Amino acid sequence: MKKHLKLYFVMGSVNCLKNPVEVLSEAIDGGITMFQYREKGKGALEGEDKLQLGKKLQSLCNQNNIPFIVNDDINLALELDADGIHIGQEDGDVSKIRKFIGRKILGVSAHDLSEATEAVKTGANYIGVGPMYETKTKLDTNEVAGPDMIRQLRQNNIEIPIVGIGGINQQNLKPVINAGADGVALISAISSLKQPREAASNLIESINDSFVNE
Repeated sequence: MKKHLKLYFVMGSVNCLKNPVEVLSEAIDGGITMFQYREKGKGALEGEDKLQLGKKLQSLCNQNNIPFIVNDDINLALELDADGIHIGQEDGDVSKIRKFIGRKILGVSAHDLSEATEAVKTGANYIGVGPMYETKTKLDTNEVAGPDMIRQLRQNNIEIPIVGIGGINQQNLKPVINAGADGVALISAISSLKQPREAASNLIESINDSFVNE
């Protein structure tokens, strides 16, 4: 699980400057290690359109052995037979969702020690901790936790794989890795750039350097 979290790309059609299939293809070429389909926000696709885009993005992931995760939507995850689902604190009972999806990957957002501890107990495969920094992509975020929150979780025996999320880019990712994260999850640092492949390539290089120099 840890190796897949290294460069975790999260994206939906509303986050892209160009065709999302093209964006994901370039990001995969650049070196992303996992992908989350997050079709949310003003102008987001719904119904059949959302499903069909999901199929196209999933096909790309399958061709390149990239785990394909669906954000929040359990029915969509099951319909696509996705590799897993990522849920927030307001998206339902984690233990019930774990039973519902079987052995698929289950990621859970956590903002503090109590939420992280509960996620571990109820069967999460990894936790997404954040927001690390200020972010404009998600409007309903909690207060900035910062890399110190990851450090606190590690110091309190949270050993489950952790990915930092929220406002992360090439310039500020190192403290997140140094705090104990297994990788970073990001949206706009890839999707909003004109050259997603180059952006992903630069990010994975910086991440690898951060692990080497821990």
